[in-house]
Amino acid sequence: MFGSSSSTPFKMRVTNTPSTDLALTNLAYCSPSDLRNFAVPGHKNLYLATVADSFVLDTAHDNIGSDQIGLNSIQRRCAKVSSGDSVQLTRFVPPEDFNLALLTIDLEFVKKANKSEQIDAVLLAKQLRKRFLNQVMTVGQKVLFEYHGNNYSFTVSQAAVEGQQKSNSLERGMISEDTYIVFETSRDSGIKIVNQREGATSNIFKQKEFNLQSLGIGGLSAEFADIFRRAFASRVFPPHVTSKLGIKHVKGMLLYGPPGTGKTLMARQIGKILNGKEPKIVNGPEVLSKFVGETEKNVRDLFADAEQDQRTRGDESELHVIIFDEIDAICKSRGSTRDGTGVHDSIVNQLLTKIDGVESLNNVLLIGMTNRKDMLDEALLRPGRLEVQVEISLPDENGRLQILQIHTNKMKENSFLAPDVNLQELAARTKNYSGAELEGVVKSAVSYALNRQLSLEDLTKQVEEENIKVTMEDFLNALQEVIPAFGASTDDLERCRLHGMVDCGDRHKHIYQRAMLLVEQVKVSKGSPLVTCLLEGSRGSGKTALAATVGIDSDFPYVKIVSAETMIGLQESTKCAQIIKVFEDAYRSPLSVIVLDDIERLLEYVAIGPRFSNLISQTLLVLLKRLPPKGKKLMVVGTTSELGFLDSIGFCDTFSVTYHVPTLNTKDAKKVLEQLNVFSEDDIDSAAEALNDMPIRKLYMLIEMAAQGEQGGSAEAIYSGKEKINISHFYDCLQDVVRL
Repeated sequence: MFGSSSSTPFKMRVTNTPSTDLALTNLAYCSPSDLRNFAVPGHKNLYLATVADSFVLDTAHDNIGSDQIGLNSIQRRCAKVSSGDSVQLTRFVPPEDFNLALLTIDLEFVKKANKSEQIDAVLLAKQLRKRFLNQVMTVGQKVLFEYHGNNYSFTVSQAAVEGQQKSNSLERGMISEDTYIVFETSRDSGIKIVNQREGATSNIFKQKEFNLQSLGIGGLSAEFADIFRRAFASRVFPPHVTSKLGIKHVKGMLLYGPPGTGKTLMARQIGKILNGKEPKIVNGPEVLSKFVGETEKNVRDLFADAEQDQRTRGDESELHVIIFDEIDAICKSRGSTRDGTGVHDSIVNQLLTKIDGVESLNNVLLIGMTNRKDMLDEALLRPGRLEVQVEISLPDENGRLQILQIHTNKMKENSFLAPDVNLQELAARTKNYSGAELEGVVKSAVSYALNRQLSLEDLTKQVEEENIKVTMEDFLNALQEVIPAFGASTDDLERCRLHGMVDCGDRHKHIYQRAMLLVEQVKVSKGSPLVTCLLEGSRGSGKTALAATVGIDSDFPYVKIVSAETMIGLQESTKCAQIIKVFEDAYRSPLSVIVLDDIERLLEYVAIGPRFSNLISQTLLVLLKRLPPKGKKLMVVGTTSELGFLDSIGFCDTFSVTYHVPTLNTKDAKKVLEQLNVFSEDDIDSAAEALNDMPIRKLYMLIEMAAQGEQGGSAEAIYSGKEKINISHFYDCLQDVVRL
């Protein structure tokens, strides 16, 4: 890709350049007879050679003896040779498309003294293009030249060839008339570059490119690109560019999202990669003080260094980064905190003054982080303040893979990761896991691997490192230990169908199939981000078990059940807050299922009156009609045994579809009894006839009662198939059961 050298190398003796003027041309000089050896095929008057395999030089003849090569002092230093030494040269043939699109150079005086020069970037670039046209520049190469009576040197720091992707190979290319040259100088060089209209020339970042994974950031490439565009793009350009555009730099950004998604990590790493002052990291409550006025002073002190820097250095001031973790703790909406002191309101006022007041600073970047964006004062979020607001959401599958790779990279390098570990499969299994939870999974998996090497009987026994292997089984065990906060509540759902899902006949099967079609509709439809379904029927008819099965079989990353049993003794407002939180959490997941079990119990329905909670009713009505955010999809499955009541308060109309879950008829009951295999063939028809119009939950209760036998202790033998239920005892138990 970077050209080829001829197969025949030439050994030549190093000598000085013929004159001082020629030393400033960046050319190597040889005799006319030797010059022919370096001619580039297909190009007239173009001679190129690599010197000591380190850099490429033009060659031109002058008063130089045969088998000699004239190099200036800088060239000899780069090639690590002295006058009189032998050096190896080979002809260099440049490839096609070798012209440089961008050349970035570090400029300095040859002799450092108390000089001070102002250089016009446009004029100097034009002069260098003319002087070094068709010369090949390599990253790391140092070049001497004269400009306006002063001798300068530059070092090539970047050489980007047109249309070529960056690679690990040596960066080099040929200067053309269209090469754009970017000048960089150190602060103490004495050289001031002006009129550099194009190119990213600011030293705001410590490195020229970012590898987010090396910074420990996984799955946040899109968010980081958004932050860079909005908060840093204007700072990369020289100050005179932004002044001509008439814009001000972004002074604040807010990172918000669920806990554990990487907000704090991203803020800290942004602070590290910026080439400014060491970032100040403040946890919200640390600013507070018990003394009057001290809290506001603490806020002012955070900005004191930036104010001093701006006064003394103006636009040349370094960037000061202030990171506020848990900013919602101190910047609540003004008037919302009734503590009698008004200190929280004062903090907000003080921050607003510093960020965007009359004497606002242009060298400050405030980064705030919160899980509760809704609690922040609205004035903080308008443009000019924390205007860049980026949601750091739960990572997708590719993001989870990146995070797992980051946390297992050291294991892999040191051969502690077993070959059977499939990170791609783990990324697919860990739906709705946050970055912190994925780190917890890796830690848990490692603990299993380490525990295998330990003996509780002798903890002093030496451990052999080479035997430590973290296997796929360790990761699968870890997934059972570390449960995502925004994942599926599988345990709660399984408790709703203790007997599993049995075949209850075609009617129940039809309802299940229709419900699963709604699940598919939520997945693929672009016009139905919210689908609601109501299952109604007698108590014990299997509505909750059916809803739980739909939730589990949907394989959605977020599945939650809302039931009255988790809200016993709570006030109306607290219940509403819990229900709202479930829906808010669902909005953070791409696909979600919420099961509202026994809606009449959630509404605190009492038949006498009737009475119910209007507050909870209105909350649910609003939530069932509110569309989820863009890109998020939600299915809500409700169950009720009081359809008439829900219809009377207008609740049924909020559901897209309503399905009636019937009780078992004789045919359905026989199918269930055949699967249970607890009756003899002679008795099963009679038992099924007796169970006509029986809810399935009551059927299971009745079978368990009859399986105990008349004297008790028969259950194990009956369920194992050794014995069958006595039909007469079954009829006796049936008399004890009072049907609804």
